[in-house]
Amino acid sequence: MKNKAGLTYAGAGVDIDAGNALVEKIKPLVRATRRPGADAEIGGFGGIFDLKAAGFTDPILVAANDGVGTKVKIAIDAGIHGTIGIDLVAMCVNDLVVQGAEPLFFLDYYATGKLDPLVGAEVVSGIAQGCIEAGAALIGGETAEMPGLYAGADYDLAGFAVGAAERGKLLPRADVKAGDHVLGLRSSGLHSNGFSLVRKIVAQASLAWTDPAPFAPEKTLGEALLAPTRIYVKPVLRALAGTDGVKALAHITGGGIPDNVPRALPKNLGVDIDLSAIPVPAVFAWLAANGGVAGAEMLRAFNCGIGMVVIVDSGRAAEVLRAFASAGEDATAIGRVVAIEGGERVGYSGRLAL
Repeated sequence: MKNKAGLTYAGAGVDIDAGNALVEKIKPLVRATRRPGADAEIGGFGGIFDLKAAGFTDPILVAANDGVGTKVKIAIDAGIHGTIGIDLVAMCVNDLVVQGAEPLFFLDYYATGKLDPLVGAEVVSGIAQGCIEAGAALIGGETAEMPGLYAGADYDLAGFAVGAAERGKLLPRADVKAGDHVLGLRSSGLHSNGFSLVRKIVAQASLAWTDPAPFAPEKTLGEALLAPTRIYVKPVLRALAGTDGVKALAHITGGGIPDNVPRALPKNLGVDIDLSAIPVPAVFAWLAANGGVAGAEMLRAFNCGIGMVVIVDSGRAAEVLRAFASAGEDATAIGRVVAIEGGERVGYSGRLAL
């Protein structure tokens, strides 16, 4: 009897050579993220970071992980892969900086049904760009080719970030009190939340990703919706270094202002937000109108124009505003901290410009 040809891993859909080719393509991107404490070279079994070389004396480590949700589906369908990696980094490092931590290093997980080294390199180029913007070293990652679990060219991403703060400098502080001011830092648009609803509204409008965006006709709809999440790390760290007036921060992600701001406050405190003070990008008005989405639902599904909330000492609000301005950040006064006795912890005045 003749022996049948033996099965191979490549024949089962996993191309080890394609994975090795991707690693070679991204090595220059990874080297570009070097910072004190990491040489940012990949290829080993684990990444190494030297806290002493990074300048820390008595650090507390802070870790975060996240993904980009179904925004990645728009990137795949629109064939635009160069910015989704920025979103991945942003969603992790923004969660670190709200605790007063400086991001140190980042690792990614890239899973796909069929590895395309060119697409993978585009994705990693965005991750590297995000790491540079955040001041974090890209010290490692994992690429997984899983035919049968992901269809065709579909892929998904996860990110993992570690930061540090000197002991005693972590946020939120214990002295947040009624009367403190609430500032908002502008978002670049949708960031990386609410995209299941976004995709449903786009489908109802019978629009293609290559059509001009109704709210930004100089761009295609895919380009406009894929505007990357803002990375707030450097302006926030500069403001923290330049003033002692910042008491707490909240990254406005899924759940919006009503779900995220209370996470930075003691249980007996809430906030009153002046909705008319929020600078609302045009994309949100378009989504609300075309999806018939109520204002309260918009505030929970999306950031609606504020990607980061800053709680500041009432007597030092002007100082904090100047510190953000010197860091190139246009902070906006949007409310006050208030005492509460049960009930909703976020109240509103004014109207959102939808």
